[in-house]
Amino acid sequence: MKEILDAIQSPDSTAADFAALPIPESYRAVTVHKDETEMFHGLATRDKDPRKSLHLDEVPVPELGPGEALVAVMASSVNYNSVWTSIFEPMATFGFLERYGKLSELTRRHDLPYHVIGSDLAGVVLRTGPGVNAWHPGDEVVAHCLSVELESSDGHNDTMLDPEQRIWGFETNFGGLAEIALVKSNQLMPKPQHLSWEEAAAPGLVNSTAYRQLVSRNGAGMKQGDNVLIWGASGGLGSYATQFALAGGANPICVVSSEQKADICRKMGAEAIIDRTAEGYRFWKDEHNQDPREWKRFGKRIRELTGGEDVDIVFEHPGRETFGASVYVTRKGGTIVTCASTSGYNHEYDNRYLWMSLKRIVGSHFANYREAWEANRLVAKGRIHPTLSKVYSLEETGQAAYDVHRNLHQGKVGVLALAPREGLGVRDEELRERHIDAINLFRDASAERTDEHSRDV
Repeated sequence: MKEILDAIQSPDSTAADFAALPIPESYRAVTVHKDETEMFHGLATRDKDPRKSLHLDEVPVPELGPGEALVAVMASSVNYNSVWTSIFEPMATFGFLERYGKLSELTRRHDLPYHVIGSDLAGVVLRTGPGVNAWHPGDEVVAHCLSVELESSDGHNDTMLDPEQRIWGFETNFGGLAEIALVKSNQLMPKPQHLSWEEAAAPGLVNSTAYRQLVSRNGAGMKQGDNVLIWGASGGLGSYATQFALAGGANPICVVSSEQKADICRKMGAEAIIDRTAEGYRFWKDEHNQDPREWKRFGKRIRELTGGEDVDIVFEHPGRETFGASVYVTRKGGTIVTCASTSGYNHEYDNRYLWMSLKRIVGSHFANYREAWEANRLVAKGRIHPTLSKVYSLEETGQAAYDVHRNLHQGKVGVLALAPREGLGVRDEELRERHIDAINLFRDASAERTDEHSRDV
């Protein structure tokens, strides 16, 4: 690994130098183990601890197949799918690996007693398999997490509709929370030159997801002037939705859970903000019954912030906790676009407010290759910025996942893999300087939060 890292850090390394590097037999990777899938049996979701289930193991480098690439991972990040994997909800991911392993002789590699997780990376191409022409050893890249086979016609208008569509590092093995990752070459995109490795790794999954969900015609098709309700607007997914709304001329109504998170939204440029904790919204009376009076109170508050208008689009991802309210507050003919369901998958809503008001519910899941490329292009141009708040080492990935699971984070949390420290990998200092305040926004907010906590202690 030292030879690989030395080559990456040397400004004189060429593609030939990278191609000549020996590939190690093994590498360090964050894994879950198949024989531990019952370790949290009987515990409530909140009490399941990723620090107990995530391991840092030495694992063999997988065989490189046609159309694939091995990438030296400089940095990665934690997404909520890594939390789901770590707590074995809604099911253990080994079922995904077993099914994928039955597809072909090549995919059988993925069906292992351990699962290398992670759906983001920034790094350098080490090797490419037969049939790869667009990428070469030494290329600095980020990877999106869409893995498709494209042998069915179903996926050729929208690759997300491919029957063999999977999320890399969640439904496949050899993910990005590791020193080396195996990807399909069509997952690769150019690394934004003004960002460090850890900054470049942060947008991937959530930025592409937000782009499809909010901007793309496959999602809500947001337009200028739309009122967009964004749940968790300072979080990993919502922070990108907020930026897309602002960049696209829409009006984000940001829902957050604290004054500090509200302040982050203000610094991003949002003006309409609802602190749901301070205003005490309780959409459920108890475990089985929602409270429509709270929906109405919430809708009234939104209209106070929009000059009397209801929202055109609801950017939904909490799921069960908020979905009834989301359907209610959407304007007649408006759109609720949904993914994730971090508070529960069994959504309940009053269908009268959907069918009689001609509203639409649109399901959205990650992004196709073109959408991911466009989302990354906006980052590379400095139009959309990483929302990285804190960076962990590979050894600390369990703690990083725990923080995301317990909502102790803001924006995205990064993980250094081969990168020996933060701040490396910046190639365009001029562009970086123009956007440095936006790049550091979530880092600065995290530092302020730590300082406040220290004073309180």
